Formats: sequence, structure tokens, C-alpha cells
Amino acid sequence: MKILVVGSSGIIGSAVANALSERGQDIVEVTHSGEGLTVDLSDIASLKAMYQKAGKLDAVVCTAGVAQFGPLEELSDDDFAQSIENKLMGQVNLVRCGIGQITDGGSFTLTSGGLSQKPALATTAVSMVGAAVEAFVKGAAIDLEGHYRVNVVSPGWVAESRVQIGLDPMPGIWARDLAEYYIDLVEGLQTGQVVQAEAAKPDRIS
Repeated sequence: MKILVVGSSGIIGSAVANALSERGQDIVEVTHSGEGLTVDLSDIASLKAMYQKAGKLDAVVCTAGVAQFGPLEELSDDDFAQSIENKLMGQVNLVRCGIGQITDGGSFTLTSGGLSQKPALATTAVSMVGAAVEAFVKGAAIDLEGHYRVNVVSPGWVAESRVQIGLDPMPGIWARDLAEYYIDLVEGLQTGQVVQAEAAKPDRIS
């Protein structure tokens, strides 16, 4: 399959791209900036241009998206707007613009986050947009049934991210283990699924 991976330079995205490549898939990597194919998730014109350059695809995986952390009373209008425009509408529009660019029977696999189901202090905006992405996936899967599959992975703490900020890697999930959840959704038959991914997966997702 020819698979577009948006956010391929990040911890999760690079692990997903590498894991799919190891399985013989043809990976088209997309980053926010730099050489190669780039996209600004908050800009629908940028999304359309990305698809035009990428050509026909069999699947799309998105591990990108920005949302703002901070106490509710300190979050500005701009903080909420960026979270909605990037993490939420960026992924919504990734699917919308991809209709017709993905082969019939192809799939979209998005990313939300464990905070969508288990909010913590100073995560209001992040939790809000993550939950909205999950609701979008459930609705879009119904509308697109028979043509495209739409799913979302909800990662918990990523071990590498914990290490980067000076924490012990555990409790966390290593990016390579997390990539297995994406592989199952890309190569499987599921649709409308919100898959919690907080630990290495014992078996394939049903």
C-alpha cells in the first residue's frame, strides 16, 4: 500500500513510518517544515496541495497536531483557536480533503490522546479537542462506510516523551510498541474505532 504519514518526523510518526516500511509498505512522509513534502494542518489550502503532490494513496495516518496546555483561566482565545484549528480541524480536514484522493476501501487513522478520556490539571483545551476528534471519527465512519475506514488511536504517555522531560519512561508506552496499534488499524478491517493505547498490545485489535 501507498501510505501517507503526516507527522513523520515526530516520536510517534517516525516509529509508525518505520514500522510500516519494514512491512513492505510504500511510505510518503509529511512534516510541518523542512525538505520533502510538508503541510500546515491548520491551512486547508496546504492540505489540498499536499494531496495533489502525493498522488493517489491507499491510506493516511496522522500523528501530528498541536493543542495548548494550561490552566483554564490562563488559556486565551488564541490558545483555544489554535487547538481547534490544528489538532481538531486539521485532522477533520485531512479526511475531508482526502476523499477522492484515497483509493476506495482505503483508510484514515488519526490521533487523539489519553487526555480526551482522562483529563488532568491544565489540560482542558487538549482534552476538548482530543474528545472531539474521537467523536468525529465515529460519525465520519458511518458517513463513509463502504468507501473508507476511519479510526483513531488514543495514546497514553509515550515513554520517549517522558524521558525528554526528565521523567522515568514508565508508566509509558514505547513508540515502537505504539506503532503496532496504527499498523493494525491500517492493515485491518475496523472502522469507527477509538483505540486506547497505553501499553504494549497483547494481540491484534478486534
